[in-house]
Amino acid sequence: MNAEEEKQISLPFFGVPRLFPFLKPYRWRITFMILLGGLSSAIDALYPLFNRYALDHFIADRTLGGLGVFIALYVCLVLVQAAVNFKSASDCGRMEVTVNKDLRNAAFNHLQTLSFSYYNQNSVGYIHSRVMSDTGLIGELVSWRMMNFIWSGSYLIGILVVMIIIDIHLTGYILLLVPVAIVAMVFFQRKLLKYNRIIREINSRITGNYNEGITGARTIKILGVEQKMIDDFNQEALNMNRASVREAHFSALFLSSITMMSSIVLALILGQGGMLTHEGLMRIGTLSVFMSYALEMLEPIQNIIETISAFSAIQVNIERLTRLLAEQSDVADTPQVVERYGDTFHPKRENWEALRGDVEFRDVSFRYPDGEEYVLEHFNLKVPKGTNIAIVGETGAGKSTLVNLVCRFYEPTKGQVLIDGRDARERSQLWLHSNIGYVLQSPHLFSGTVRDNLRYGKPDATDEEIMEALRIVSAQDVLAKMDKGLDSDVGEGGELLSTGEKQLFSFARAILADPKILVLDEATSSIDTVTEKKIQNAIAILIRGRTSFVIAHRLSTIVDADVILVVRDGRIIGKGTHEELMRERGYYYQLYCRQYEELVWE
Repeated sequence: MNAEEEKQISLPFFGVPRLFPFLKPYRWRITFMILLGGLSSAIDALYPLFNRYALDHFIADRTLGGLGVFIALYVCLVLVQAAVNFKSASDCGRMEVTVNKDLRNAAFNHLQTLSFSYYNQNSVGYIHSRVMSDTGLIGELVSWRMMNFIWSGSYLIGILVVMIIIDIHLTGYILLLVPVAIVAMVFFQRKLLKYNRIIREINSRITGNYNEGITGARTIKILGVEQKMIDDFNQEALNMNRASVREAHFSALFLSSITMMSSIVLALILGQGGMLTHEGLMRIGTLSVFMSYALEMLEPIQNIIETISAFSAIQVNIERLTRLLAEQSDVADTPQVVERYGDTFHPKRENWEALRGDVEFRDVSFRYPDGEEYVLEHFNLKVPKGTNIAIVGETGAGKSTLVNLVCRFYEPTKGQVLIDGRDARERSQLWLHSNIGYVLQSPHLFSGTVRDNLRYGKPDATDEEIMEALRIVSAQDVLAKMDKGLDSDVGEGGELLSTGEKQLFSFARAILADPKILVLDEATSSIDTVTEKKIQNAIAILIRGRTSFVIAHRLSTIVDADVILVVRDGRIIGKGTHEELMRERGYYYQLYCRQYEELVWE
């Protein structure tokens, strides 16, 4: 963020127009809230006038005439105020949670449309903070803080008008101190805002330390770095303590200053008003009104300054959230494609063609959005329907690049990836993804039951279909050990299962989807040798008639592949069957022999 952007963000209300699209559906509710805020402040301003009448009429004049009417009006005012306050609080609460919901839905929905590159460049903590923390602060801003600002402004204007009408000279004494009070409040609010920002930043780091301490507990114990974690946490806690003490220091000075200024104002009113009352130029009720207004005047001024400071602080949150919502995906369907096939949230499945499974790379060059060098250059490959393509290479060689392009997780920098003879960009992403089964090396299961997780592959799958998929991948024994069968909970991210068990369920989920294109990303790396053999038999059945891309670390699992692509340093350096590549005695030969400790040099 450059200096100009920082300057803009620091300006009060600068970011609010960015929220207008989200606030527009509630414009009448906001208008009604503004009217309620004005009405509430008007009622609050009337109470001292009732006190004035009671002192001057019932006490000073020693008469009870009109007492019944007075009581009736006072009770009506109290009831109206109670109703207004109830409605205001209810509307503010509803506005806060509704705006929170809309912003979080918009942010989460938009995240579903972004490509892999966004997630590669932004941490989970950063994204989580945008969706949860920033939206919460914005919801509070457009509800409670807005109502507080409206009430304070209208109340301040109202009592000033009443005071001027009653006695403009006495009002002048009070107004002399208003600029001094404003300057003092602005000074302290800036200090408090500064330390509050520091505290929030440190608190975020402390939260991160908590997260690492919990999720990385096993690694911490294995490495024996408990003391380092404690030292790091204690240092952040100490920084938090220091900043909090400074914030408390200025907060105490601020409250003391407000109290002192209120006392000064009250002394001036009592001194000047007392003399006027003694000389018969002012009645005791009028003096009481001025004392009440003088004591209460500083509160709305303080509220206004605090609200403006809060607006200034939340500019950053608004900027970060709207920047997320404005983020454009590197992979997006054209308007023409959306018009015909629909988008991720509104698919037009009736227009979807059946996918056969022919894949072709036509003069494809590719580099990652955050990279400078091409990892593929002028690559050509035809993969007819039903072909089994294996991709091999050392860790970090770039084996996933090809399947990322096939799945359209990234777009080719140059050239085309054709699906069934047409550029993949001519049809929707959802159409393609609905026809692809992908099993990852590090499988992910969602919180919920086994049944729920497998039905991600086929939402309307019956229990019989689920059990058949589990049987194919030899996972029925794993299920048999679970207390509740298909209703067993897998835990957050599948934490109640071993890695191998999660892998088996991921396989079953892919099989249940019955994809036309199958991608296996080192899918058997977390499975024992006995189970791997069973899985290989299942894969042989599964890939029959399907186009498949198998990223393999264990070369023994892909010796029967139709085509093996050898990847090194992000580039394909070999292509052929197992026998052809072994006869070449090249890099693939070295990998194969090294893996089994039978490296032979000629």
